[in-house]
Amino acid sequence: MVRLRTIDRYIIKKFLGTFFFTLVLLIFIVIVFDISEKIDDFLRHDAPLKAIIFDYYLNFVPYFLNLFSYLLTFIAVIFFTSRMASDSEIIAILSSGISFRRMLYPYFLSAMVIGLFSFLLANFIIPYTNRSMFEFEKQYINNPKEFSEQNIHKQISPGTFIYMENFNIKTGAGWKFTLEKFAGLKLVYKLSADRIEWDSIGSQWKISNYYERKLNGMSESISTGTRLDTTLPFRPAEFTEDVEEVKIMNYFMLERHIKKKKMRGDPDLIKFKVKKYERIAFPFATLILTLIGVSVSSRKVRGGIGFHLGLGLALTFLYILFMQIFTVFATFGDLPPLIAVWIPNIIFGVVALFLYRIAPK
Repeated sequence: MVRLRTIDRYIIKKFLGTFFFTLVLLIFIVIVFDISEKIDDFLRHDAPLKAIIFDYYLNFVPYFLNLFSYLLTFIAVIFFTSRMASDSEIIAILSSGISFRRMLYPYFLSAMVIGLFSFLLANFIIPYTNRSMFEFEKQYINNPKEFSEQNIHKQISPGTFIYMENFNIKTGAGWKFTLEKFAGLKLVYKLSADRIEWDSIGSQWKISNYYERKLNGMSESISTGTRLDTTLPFRPAEFTEDVEEVKIMNYFMLERHIKKKKMRGDPDLIKFKVKKYERIAFPFATLILTLIGVSVSSRKVRGGIGFHLGLGLALTFLYILFMQIFTVFATFGDLPPLIAVWIPNIIFGVVALFLYRIAPK
C-alpha cells in the first residue's frame, strides 16, 4: 500500500472539499428551482409543510447527490487542479521528483471513495430513502396514471399465460380474458371469459361468462358458467407498473424483479436492465472522468481556470449526450443493455488514456 504523503493529503483535502462544496451549493440551487416549479402542485394538493421538508426534500438530497456525483467529481477536479496549475503548484510538485503518475494516486483514492459511496447509495441506501419521496410524488405531484394498453400478453408463472384485449385500471376490469396452462408444449388447461374484475375486498378475481377446458391426454372436460371467483398470481397494479419504481428497489430486489419480468416476457424488461447496469457503470465513470479532468487541467494555459472549466463542461455534456443516445439504442433498438450502458465509459476511457499520455510529465 502506498504511504500517504503531505502532498497526498493536500490534494485529497482539495478534491473532497471542492466536491462537497460544489455539491452543497448546487443542491441549494436545485431545491430553489424545484420549489418554484412544484409550488403550484403543493398548494393545489394541500401538501403539509412537514411532508414537503422531511418526506420529499430530505430524501431528495441523497438521490440528487448520487445522480450527479460523477459529473460533480469531474467539475471539482477541473476546478481545483486548474487553480493549482495556475498557481504553478503542479510544476512545483513535478519538479520535486514526484512523477505525474504518482501524483494521480490521491486523485484516484478520492475518486474511489466517491465511486464506492455512489455505488452504495444507488443500490442500497437511496431505494430505502426514495420510498417516502416516491409516495409523496404520487400523492401530491404526479397525476394518477391511466392504463390504456391493449392486447396484453403475459406469462404469470412458468407455463401459465394470460391474454386480455383491454384492462381499465380505474375499475379493475378487463375484457376478453384468456388463461392457458402448458405442460411442456402441450396445452392442459384453458379458461376464457368475456370479463374479469378485481375484488379488492376479497383479494380475488371475479370472472363472468366463462368457458373452461381441462385436457388430460385424449380426454377433455368442458364447463361453463356465468360467475367464477378465483385467485390468480397477478394483481391489477402490475398492469400500471412504472419504470420509475426502480428507484425504490435495492440491488437484490431489482435482480428478482428482472427475473420475474423476463419469465413473464414483459416488453419493458430492457428498461429495467438499463437501470440495473447504470448503477454499476456510473461509479466507474467517476474514475474515468477524474483521469480526464487531471490530464486536461494540469497544464498551465493562457485561458486559465475559465478555459479548463469550459472544456470540462463541454466534455461533461458530451458524456451525457452519449449516455442518452446509447440508452435509446438499447431501449428501442437491438443493442444489448449491458453494452449500451458501458459504451460511454469505454469511449471516454480511451479518451482518458490518450489525454494522460499527452499530459505534462
